[in-house]
Amino acid sequence: MQKLLAFAFLSVLALAVPAGAQTFPELTSRVVDNANIIDIPTEAEIDKKLADLETKTTKQLVVVTVPSLQGYEIEDYGYRLGRHWGIGQEKKNNGALLIVAPNERKVRIEVGYGLEGDLTDAISSLIIQNAILPRFRAGDFPGGISRGVDDIVQVLEGDQEYAQQAKQEAEGVHITDQTADMFFTAFIFLIIALQIWRAFRGGRSSRRRGMPWIIPTGSSSGSSWSSGGSSWSSGSSGGGFSGGGGSFGGGGSSGSW
Repeated sequence: MQKLLAFAFLSVLALAVPAGAQTFPELTSRVVDNANIIDIPTEAEIDKKLADLETKTTKQLVVVTVPSLQGYEIEDYGYRLGRHWGIGQEKKNNGALLIVAPNERKVRIEVGYGLEGDLTDAISSLIIQNAILPRFRAGDFPGGISRGVDDIVQVLEGDQEYAQQAKQEAEGVHITDQTADMFFTAFIFLIIALQIWRAFRGGRSSRRRGMPWIIPTGSSSGSSWSSGGSSWSSGSSGGGFSGGGGSFGGGGSSGSW
């Protein structure tokens, strides 16, 4: 249901933006470094990994860095770029993008329809948070991209341990949130019970002295909570490289640093 809603939202955005309002970099290889943040040796190394992945599995993974998202959210940009380039095979839709926008400090893993069951939103988020963002925050763009590619390739080649880790971490966050909510609720009830008890004791004392029931007043305190989000990206490389007509529906995850 969430993916259908995301696809519907992105489709509406696509219809709302005038044709020709957005331009995309040219797909020249499996690594398209338009932001010039990857050194040549690292780019060649990543390109080889992506070529080997396609040879072994037919799955296409492209890395792209862009100097600007042109005012678009990276989720919308990635969805459009994946379709524009046609990453992945037409019938399998087995493409993925790693997109990095250094000036907007955004990154996204965009996942084609056919890979959403393997490279899930939870796994994509785990890769971004654990493998990519710590290196980006340290200023190591080549290292973050290379490590992100390694982890994506590991998943796309069928590593079940990574999928299990992502599932456990997602469940751990859910359990932690539930525990925090339970403690907060219990704390509120404790304060209310204490105020009622104090009021009851004060009322009994007043009646014994023949005075009206006076309920003592007390102060209250509040708490505020905040949550954070993430965003993700795609890419390309290899001379003479082209997509196979694959399609995207908005699956993946994003992050920022």
